[in-house]
Amino acid sequence: MIDWLQQTIPPPDRDYLQRAEQRQAQLTKPPGSLGRLESIAVRISALQKSLTPDVSQTRIIIFAADHGIAREGVSAFPQSVTAQMVRNFSAGGAAISVLARQYNLPLQIVNLGLITELESLANVINYPLGSGTDNFLYQDAMSQSQFEQLCDFVRKKAEQFKQESVKLLIAGEMGIANTTTATALVCALEKLQPEQITGRGTGLDDAGLKHKISVINQALEWHKHQLGSAEEILRVLGGFEIVALCASYLAGAQQGIISLVDGFICTVAALFAIRINPACQEWLIFSHLSDEAGHKKVLQLLDAQPLLDFNLRLGEASGAALVWPLIQSACLLHNQMATFESASVSNQSE
Repeated sequence: MIDWLQQTIPPPDRDYLQRAEQRQAQLTKPPGSLGRLESIAVRISALQKSLTPDVSQTRIIIFAADHGIAREGVSAFPQSVTAQMVRNFSAGGAAISVLARQYNLPLQIVNLGLITELESLANVINYPLGSGTDNFLYQDAMSQSQFEQLCDFVRKKAEQFKQESVKLLIAGEMGIANTTTATALVCALEKLQPEQITGRGTGLDDAGLKHKISVINQALEWHKHQLGSAEEILRVLGGFEIVALCASYLAGAQQGIISLVDGFICTVAALFAIRINPACQEWLIFSHLSDEAGHKKVLQLLDAQPLLDFNLRLGEASGAALVWPLIQSACLLHNQMATFESASVSNQSE
C-alpha cells in the first residue's frame, strides 16, 4: 500500500456552496435557466473556497505508454503508433494539440515507457519505467517498484502544478491496446464479465473483438488469486499511463486541483482513484460519454453524469478539452453577470 494515496482530500466548503447558490439566485436570469452551468460554478466555488470560481489556470498533460498485452493482437493498430503519436503531439498535429492551441492552454506529454526509443522532443518529458508494461496475459504488468516510482513521480508533478497556481487539470492518455488493459481492470475490480463491456477500441472487427474478449478472460483467470485491492489490480493488470492518471486524480485533489476527466480510459482510472480514496470524486468533473462500449457502464458505477455526448472515442484528452470552454463559461457567467439589484431589473418576487 502507498500511504499517500489515502491521505485526506479536502471536501467542498458548505459555506461557500451556500453563498454561491445565493449568488446564482440573484443573477439576472430565471432560476435554473443556465442548467448545469449553474451547478458547475457553484461546485467549483465550494471546492476552491472562493466567491469567484476560476479555471483560467488550466494545464493539459498526456501520459503515454506501451502495453505488453498488445503482443496478443488485441488492437487494430501496430504498437509503433504510440511513439508516432507522441511525435505528432509534439509537432502540433494531433487533435489535442489543435485544441490546446485554440484555447491557449499549455500542453505537456510524458513518455512513461515505449517500445520505441524517442529522441528529444519539444514539450515531451521522458520518464520511462521500461519498454512498456509486461504482457499481463502471462505475468504482472509492472513490478511494485515501478508502481511506487510512477505514483511518486505523479505526486511531485501535482505539487509542481500547485506551486504554479494551476486550478484545473486535463489529463489524457496515449497507448495502443489500452482499452484492453482498461477493460481488464474494470472487470477485475467490479467483478464484471468481459463480454459485458469490451469494445472495439481503435476499430476491431467481429473476430478481433471476440479474440480481445478471450485474451481478457484468460488474463483474469491467470491472475485470479492476485486480484485483491484496487492498488494490486492496477499493478498486476494496469498500464503505466492508467496508473499515472489514477495517481494524478488523487494527488490533484489533495492539492486542491480539479480534474476534468476524459473518456473510457480516464474514467477507468478515475474509478480506481475513487475506490482507493472516495473523497476524490468531488474533485472530478466527467466531461463526456464516449462511444467506447464500456464507458457508459463505468460512469453508471460511479453515478456520474457526463456533460456531453458527441460519440467521441479518440482519447488523448480531446473530449475533456472540448468541454473546458463550458467550464470556463460557467465560472465567467457566475462571476460577471449582473444581479437584479445592480442592474435595476425586477425579479420574479417583485
